[in-house]
Amino acid sequence: MSLSSHIAELRRKHEHLSEKVETAQRSPGVDDLVIADMKKQKLRLKEEIERLSHH
Repeated sequence: MSLSSHIAELRRKHEHLSEKVETAQRSPGVDDLVIADMKKQKLRLKEEIERLSHH
């Protein structure tokens, strides 16, 4: 997999997680810890995208 396609895949995963977080925040039964974990995953993806984009 080329670097650009890897970055594109990471961006797709980040966008998908963003949608999941938004949906979870609107759903009253979703545990705050689950939402916090998804936000941490999003941050890790964003950091990885940033790191790879600056090479």
